[in-house]
Amino acid sequence: MHFEWKGVFPALLTPFTAHDEVDLPMFGKNLQAQLDAGIQGVIIGGSLGEASTITVAEKEQLVKYALDYVKGKIPVILNIAESTTKDAIEQAANAENWGADGLMLLPPMRYKSDDRETVTYFKTVARSTRLPIMIYNNPVDYKIDAHPALFDQLLECENITALKESSRDVTNLIRMKNRFGDRFKILCGVDTLAMEELCLEADGLVAGLVCAFPKETMAIYNLVKAGKIAEAALIYRWFMPLLELDIHPKLVQYIKLAATQTGISNEYVRAPRLVLEGEERERVLGIIKQGIATRPAL
Repeated sequence: MHFEWKGVFPALLTPFTAHDEVDLPMFGKNLQAQLDAGIQGVIIGGSLGEASTITVAEKEQLVKYALDYVKGKIPVILNIAESTTKDAIEQAANAENWGADGLMLLPPMRYKSDDRETVTYFKTVARSTRLPIMIYNNPVDYKIDAHPALFDQLLECENITALKESSRDVTNLIRMKNRFGDRFKILCGVDTLAMEELCLEADGLVAGLVCAFPKETMAIYNLVKAGKIAEAALIYRWFMPLLELDIHPKLVQYIKLAATQTGISNEYVRAPRLVLEGEERERVLGIIKQGIATRPAL
């Protein structure tokens, strides 16, 4: 499937049942809400999708279910977050065999590779597959910086075509555009910088709170792209307390709780994560309920 890295790509939640199995009906319910809002693609098995705890078999289950569900309307992207180059190549081959439309590729997990090792890792995985690849840069959480100069060495990999930019430095977007023009599409990966980077001509978003509030996320994207900045800013100001749930170590629990309150997820997470309880749950729930009570009319 030919597609552009452009628009809103939700990093989908992985819903579980009370018996710690993937909850496909709930996954489908959330997916339908995303489609109804008009999103442009979905990412499976990202950090928000609990990549570190779901099995290869579960990834296959989710990818094939999503492909059957969307029926070619939007691309289905699989995230690769592995510790070894060998495992990353195997996962890329799996994605291609399952029918995924593209890959999001993190640097190696656990080991802090230097620039030479990081470039070699990206190139080796890219050369092993025909699928288009979006590199995921998140030095804050994963300690490896896929900075703009690194992409000089990735130009030769024609299937590396996009960057999910989560460094928290919005000027990286400008540096990439100045250095490479339109060679790499740039998608903002930090919810609390979404509007700022869209105003700086980011090509799209890889979003988290979209999993609970898909219509509001799409409204901001569409309004900014239409030049209606003031209208987008009103929604963005309302959204900000909720968007801040995305930049916390417990973003999975927080966003699942938000999506549960909007009726398109449940709270179950996979251990070692635990469902929120006590004061923390009440505090986060208060933010979510306030957001729902003051939800803007679109």
